[in-house]
Amino acid sequence: MAKKSTDIKTRQAKPKKKPMPGGKERLAKPLVPVKIEKEVTGFPIIGMGASAGGLEAFEQFFRAMPPDSGMAFVLVSHLDPSHVSLLTEILQRSTAMPVVEAKDQMVVEPDTVYVIQPNREMVIFRGVLHLSLPEASRGLRMPIDIFLRSLADEQGERAIGVILSGTGTDGTLGLRAIHGAGGVSFVQDPASAKYDGMPANAIKCGLAMYVLPADKMPEQLLTYVKTLFSHKIKPVTPAPAVKSAQNKILLILRSSTGHDFSLYKQSTIGRRIDRRMTVHGIYDLNAYARYLQENPQEGQLLFKELLINVTSFFRDPEAFEALKKDILQKILAHKPENYVFRVWVAGCATGEEAYSIAILLKEFMDEAKSEFKVQIYSTDIDDDAIAAARSGFYTPNIAIDVSPERLRRFFVKEETGYQVKKDIREMIIFAIQNAIKDPPFTKLDLVSCRNLLIYLETELQNRLINAFHYALKPGGVLFLSSSESIGNLTDLFRPVNKKWKFYQVKPSCALTHPFSKGGIPLAGDQTRKSLGVPEEKAKEANFAELTKMALLQSYAPPSVVTDEKGNALYVHGDTGKYLRPAPGHATLNILAMAREGLQMELRTALHTAAAKKKEVVCKKLSVRTDGGMRELNLIVRPLTDTDMIQGLLIVSFLDIETPPQGRRDRSKKTAGPGEAKRVKEVEQELLLNRSY
Repeated sequence: MAKKSTDIKTRQAKPKKKPMPGGKERLAKPLVPVKIEKEVTGFPIIGMGASAGGLEAFEQFFRAMPPDSGMAFVLVSHLDPSHVSLLTEILQRSTAMPVVEAKDQMVVEPDTVYVIQPNREMVIFRGVLHLSLPEASRGLRMPIDIFLRSLADEQGERAIGVILSGTGTDGTLGLRAIHGAGGVSFVQDPASAKYDGMPANAIKCGLAMYVLPADKMPEQLLTYVKTLFSHKIKPVTPAPAVKSAQNKILLILRSSTGHDFSLYKQSTIGRRIDRRMTVHGIYDLNAYARYLQENPQEGQLLFKELLINVTSFFRDPEAFEALKKDILQKILAHKPENYVFRVWVAGCATGEEAYSIAILLKEFMDEAKSEFKVQIYSTDIDDDAIAAARSGFYTPNIAIDVSPERLRRFFVKEETGYQVKKDIREMIIFAIQNAIKDPPFTKLDLVSCRNLLIYLETELQNRLINAFHYALKPGGVLFLSSSESIGNLTDLFRPVNKKWKFYQVKPSCALTHPFSKGGIPLAGDQTRKSLGVPEEKAKEANFAELTKMALLQSYAPPSVVTDEKGNALYVHGDTGKYLRPAPGHATLNILAMAREGLQMELRTALHTAAAKKKEVVCKKLSVRTDGGMRELNLIVRPLTDTDMIQGLLIVSFLDIETPPQGRRDRSKKTAGPGEAKRVKEVEQELLLNRSY
């Protein structure tokens, strides 16, 4: 069969009929410039990768694929760079579609198979293939990853990646990018593959949506593409019935996993739910909600689907260069010897971002010939991702993003990949944490939170940015991705690098006075809404009188009136020794503001007092204050003396008297080295308890 011409200068100018998924037909457009993206990418483009044993798998696939599917297929295989490839001629025997060798600047057309040339790397941009000589040495080439990543950028949620027989791990990073973009992956069943290395690794990393023999893939692929085009075109604003069904799904998910996605961007949530529905051939949201209730394991799969674990080493290399040469230089100027540089990487996924920052700090110290301590807290809500991050082991594919020099200095080459060296791993503590609802870390120099805010609604974005401001020291820096910003919270941060989104903390006095001496009411509109109290009734309630009446019955220590969730409504006395002020209404919760050593006991006491309606006393708690360690008694009790507002608690802090000198000396003598170690580690106590 004669091959179809694919050169842009000889493209078909006369309209002709082309089949579309689902059996429909369309008219092909006349010759148009390639820069018009919609004209050249309006049909599915399937990226297919294979290595050893791939020829047999390709043949099986195309024998079962109809020639008029309306899709284009781009094949990336590991070919011997020193020999002419016969793959094009061999595959032409297995399909009626034209099979052509890809050339630079070739426009992709439907119902055509494109095969990469030997000794070339290939990407797709605006429907056009771009070929180049590989920069990496022969042993480090990952052409499948390179193409699939570009396909994910090009096609977004329409991206489709296929991994067939092959050795090694090429294709895994590409599938991860497709997964993050909302696309779908097909992986050959390892049992049917001549070499199972590539398929098995993709499955192990949780990136295989469909696992099938090569000859069974076309049927499922046709069904998926038909569903994609037929059922995924929805109005921008979901109809009330759709919104209600989606909320029902999120309630089921919250019940089964404990995580609330209701304030994540609904467009993203909707696409992820759609993708799970498509996998099961379910086209109705209410039907999927019933399926979710009847199949608990689907809840975990949907939860993993909603987590955007797409990351890489030194993502946006220019941003990391700016961090190293400009930002770190400013933060660390005039810092003393042995300064402790504290970093929080929020939403770290599998750890690449945290390790990148650790490597950068190590390079900075070496080049500046200075030495300081580094503490990096790296957190995520995905326990599987945190386990992978802790291991510090990555596939050979990271050579795409990590330079040979950094691989040599900071990684140990092993048979199946790279292990981060011990001195870099020891700079980081990985832990499971929900950055949105758990208390943030404090006294930080740098917070890195990249590609998390873009998935959140404005309310959650503002809450998180407030938490970052609270967490950072004066002069500390927030590092976001190039597609994120601080929005309208310009009173909290000032930009120091607009292109790469570095923001420095501005001093804020938003909540300095409420936690100083004297009683100042903290209740605002947001707090009233969270209590469910009508505004008129809130105005009538005299929180000062309520507090005085309760305190006069027994004692008058520094105290806070809160609701059952710990949201502060009124402060009496100087609570600065126990709670740190936080800017804005988003951090009025005393659990978020509790000083180190107090958080866990305070959380438990609030919960118990609210549930059992009785006083809770926690004795001899060790809490770190500005003057060192302090012992205190914590008392939480319900305000039951009035029916003006129900569900209020009063939290009181009682300092324990310092023992006489002689007694204190004896205590020091009996205190072993374990006590000193405990003082040093109290700062990490909450994090490590959760983590281990």
